[in-house]
Amino acid sequence: MRTLLRALIDQREWQAYDVFRPHFERAAGEVAKIEGNPGLADLTVSDSTYQRWYYGSGRPHPGSRRVLRHLFGYSVDELWAEEPAQPPPPTHNLSTSHTDHRADPATDLQQLGQQAALAARRAMEFAMKAECSEAGPETLGYLHSEVYRITRIYNRVSVATVLTDLARIQATTFRLLESGRAKPSQVRDLYLLAAVQSGMLAKASHDLGDPQSAMLQARAAAVCADQAEHLAMSAWARGLQSGISYWVNRPGDALRYAREGAATGADVQGSVTVWLAAQEARAAALMGDAETVQAANHRAEELREETTPDDLDALGGNFTFPHVRQNYFTVEASVLLGSGNATLIRRAEEAVRGFSDTDDPHWSFGAEAGCRSNLALARLYTGDLEGTAEAVQPVLELPPNQRNAGIISSVKRVRASLMRGPARGTQAAEELRERITAFSSHPALIELG
Repeated sequence: MRTLLRALIDQREWQAYDVFRPHFERAAGEVAKIEGNPGLADLTVSDSTYQRWYYGSGRPHPGSRRVLRHLFGYSVDELWAEEPAQPPPPTHNLSTSHTDHRADPATDLQQLGQQAALAARRAMEFAMKAECSEAGPETLGYLHSEVYRITRIYNRVSVATVLTDLARIQATTFRLLESGRAKPSQVRDLYLLAAVQSGMLAKASHDLGDPQSAMLQARAAAVCADQAEHLAMSAWARGLQSGISYWVNRPGDALRYAREGAATGADVQGSVTVWLAAQEARAAALMGDAETVQAANHRAEELREETTPDDLDALGGNFTFPHVRQNYFTVEASVLLGSGNATLIRRAEEAVRGFSDTDDPHWSFGAEAGCRSNLALARLYTGDLEGTAEAVQPVLELPPNQRNAGIISSVKRVRASLMRGPARGTQAAEELRERITAFSSHPALIELG
């Protein structure tokens, strides 16, 4: 969904964080003077927070709400709503409380700005079609920038935020390849772009609870990566197939794909090799194979020491496997084996702390939810029902558009464990099961509308 806030930012060409921040800080100073509240003058916004605002994820605190209202002339509810065909006149603005906005020249400029933004998008669409027969440099540059942009935000926003853009650039890339007119020097690059795009769309389908479509996109990613002769991407595509199989409880397939990816990437130096070993450990854990779990996790640690970041790592997002995600996977494999102790709880708590900073470039709401669910299970195995509820509570507070298939599967594991062991039959366990059931009854697909 494209919000009114995003449309207004695009109209003013403030998309870059370094451009938006000075406007926000200047508005904060103006609000501080108007309200007689010097504390507001120091308000600023971080890059990651701005990205969440821009893509409609997360809401500002009260101080920032007043600044945004002053800056744009709309309430936060209006700014976070879907962009209307015709924006309503700006509502009450702190700096012009006695001004009729309908007679304000700024309103006319705003409408002109919207027209200019629409014209810019139409111009880019025309340019891509004009270059389509020869895969021109502007189209290729646009595809590269879009891929880089989306990979960096995918784990921080809801699927609905990026799905349309992803599908559009994949269609453009396929069209360029199918035209047969791309230069030989461009074909490999286009196949790699198609592999990355298909991989992200596979993840999107998985998040939306559609494993069949996810696997189709993953297979397309594997074919395109092989055509690009990019070993790291080929290995990553097999790891993606392993992850899809893992989440639909097909551990045998998950284990096979992880090992195929490891064989494909035997000469790769990037973090994808660590990811594949960690995928193997999780798949083995579903099968109750503690020996393989231990061996795979040990191999992941050894590979970590030998890792040299490559071009996939440079993409970020799901294409890199930092140490915090490795901790998450390691704890999950241990938790899936079904036993808990103080050491595992400490490791699970450390994994949660690794995803506690939303400004960290590796932060992911899905990974944080997974870590919290694993901590809940580790505590539940030791009979700590109160600690279990405390660990999973932030997950149960996620908005519906962030309740993807992986998160729902993770909390369902907690619910299933509540039906076993010493906690079974207690009122507290029953209440927590009911809350998890209510949370799980609203999958992301319903919210896409």
